[in-house]
Parts: sequence; C-alpha cells; structure tokens
Amino acid sequence: MPDFLWTHPEPPPIATLLLAHGAGAAMDSAFMNRLAAALAANGIAVARFEFAYMAGRRTGGSKRPPPKADKLIGEVQTALQALMTEREGPILIGGKSMGGRVAAMLAGGASLPGRVKGVCCFGYPFHPTGKADADWRMEPLQGAKRPVLICQGDRDPFGSRAELDEISLPEQVSIVYLEDGNHDFGPRGKSPATLDGNIAEAAKAVAGFAEKIG
Repeated sequence: MPDFLWTHPEPPPIATLLLAHGAGAAMDSAFMNRLAAALAANGIAVARFEFAYMAGRRTGGSKRPPPKADKLIGEVQTALQALMTEREGPILIGGKSMGGRVAAMLAGGASLPGRVKGVCCFGYPFHPTGKADADWRMEPLQGAKRPVLICQGDRDPFGSRAELDEISLPEQVSIVYLEDGNHDFGPRGKSPATLDGNIAEAAKAVAGFAEKIG
C-alpha cells in the first residue's frame, strides 16, 4: 500500500487529488510542496505518492531513468484503490509532467471508478523538451474518459503556448496558461509574474475545475 503524503485543507475539501510526481523529482520536492500547500489553501485535499523507482532512490537504489509511462499506470491504479478506502467524496487524479501523463492514461481505461471526476496535469509533456517537431503525446488526452485540466507555463519547453495555439485540443481538455512560466511555472526575472503567483493561479483553477465537474 502506498505511503501517502497528505496535505489537508482546514474546511471539508471540495475534492481529493491523488498527485503523482514528475520523472526526476520526488513527491516532497520544493515544487510539489508549494503546489500541495496552494491546493489545500483552495479547498483541495492532496494525497501525494511515489512511484517505486523514485521510492527506491531514497534507500540507495539506482538513479536510472524511470520506466516508460505506460509501465507506471498500474502504480497509479493501486494508489487510487488505496486512496478510495481512506477517503470519501469526489476524487481527482493527476500529477506533475510525467505523473499527469500517466494519470491521463489511466483515465482512458474502461474500469475507472465513478468517484474519479477528472484529471489535473501540471506541466503536461506534450513533446520531448524543445522538440516540437517530434511526435506529440496526445493519445492520453484524446482517450481520457474524464474531463482534463492542464495548467501549463507560457514558455514550457514541453509545449509552449505559442505551439499549443497552433493545434486543436480534444473537447474534454481545458488549459490554463501561467504567465511567462516554464515547466515548473517559474517566470523570468523581468516578468511581473511570480512563481508563487503562478502556482496559486494553478491551484485556483483546480478548485474551479473540481466545483464545475463535481
């Protein structure tokens, strides 16, 4: 059973988000800590968990690259099943970058529980970094059987606003752009935007998304 890292809002939550980390940083990275705190401030309970390859690094295991995304779907499913025994009410699934992509893959399955109302992706990796001419990872979004919210930095090298303005997203996918943000939502120093402001904007969007679809 996964060891969840919980971040609870003070009032009863609007929904609970099962939140997976990205490929290279653990569930308690600075970004994940800030994001979880902002989500809780907006009424979203957050249950973070780690994929086995990342958990293994904590005990001196290999720092090899993560498995391919489709090999991680079962771990999200196992975490979801455990979460449903601990928490009542509506559930969102999602994650940072790779974690969001895997959650979207799970949302395309036929056996997704009805309590799962939607998917939240924080910096979706539309294509390999800086390689917009490579194959785009649209299949998880196209196949998702739940609404999908993507919070994306304007300058994300895995899919910038300028690049995304040139394509059509599936009808069940909505996107919120974060001002001058990179893959971790951070703006450049000359920008009037701030990292904390962009993370707060993403958390506010998730709360609105949860209320709309719940």
